[in-house]
Amino acid sequence: MAFLNYHHLRYFRAIATEGTLTGAAAKLGVAQSALSVQLKQLEESIGQPLFHRQNKSLVLTEAGRIALDYAETIFRAGEEMMGVLQNRPTSRRKVFRVGAVATLSRNFQLSCLRPFIGRDDVELVLRSGSLRELLAQLQTHTLDVVLSNLPVRREADTPWHSHLLEEQPVSLVGKKERGRKTFRFPEDLAQEPLLLPSLDSQLRASFDLVLEREGIIPMIAAEVDDMAMLRLLAREGAGLALVPLVVVEGELKRGILTELYRFKDLSESFYAITPSRRYPNELVGKMLGSKREN
Repeated sequence: MAFLNYHHLRYFRAIATEGTLTGAAAKLGVAQSALSVQLKQLEESIGQPLFHRQNKSLVLTEAGRIALDYAETIFRAGEEMMGVLQNRPTSRRKVFRVGAVATLSRNFQLSCLRPFIGRDDVELVLRSGSLRELLAQLQTHTLDVVLSNLPVRREADTPWHSHLLEEQPVSLVGKKERGRKTFRFPEDLAQEPLLLPSLDSQLRASFDLVLEREGIIPMIAAEVDDMAMLRLLAREGAGLALVPLVVVEGELKRGILTELYRFKDLSESFYAITPSRRYPNELVGKMLGSKREN
């Protein structure tokens, strides 16, 4: 039976935190060569490599990420033991690292996270950025799942899984005003200022096809790559916004905005992107299951 040396585990955590042997050795006050030997002994004990080299840095393997999670749990347990013996409050939580594309609807993100909010046994770590940035973090095991409105192509070196979570209807919405005449589609499209997603979005590409089909040259008031900003501009009365309804559900309920036209052939899809892993975070499965039930 393999014996776990807790000194090795402490050194391993320092290397993972610093990203280099040099930085970890300086932090711990030990020789770099000694630290390298300790790491090798831990990997031999576990039976798997914990890091792979990327340029001049050490990046965690999937096994390394799992080992680091357990290491953090072990050290937290030690802190809890001291807390209990010293009559200090303690807690133990499962870490759930979720990335979301920066332009994604905040309301949709919240619906995905709601089952985990307020739980004493879950610590949420939330990251936002471009899809490329988040996939890089997913690949280095610093995220468990990425939420996106685009699926990701599955390839041999990046075996992503794009789980369809939800499809939302898309509508034109505007500020609720007295005396607003009934919106006529497509006749009124050319006379109303429009607030549209940016050109690189799938939704915008589909909408542009609708305009072309109807022979309409739109009056564009703003092109925005952030759904939250589209919502705010619509609230200010800057124009009619093309949005999935989940983006403006609160404003529709409170009567701030009104739905003017719902497209039958347009929708926005939302995905949870995960990698192929031997040791997936169990909370990912609970998120997927929760969305399917809803």
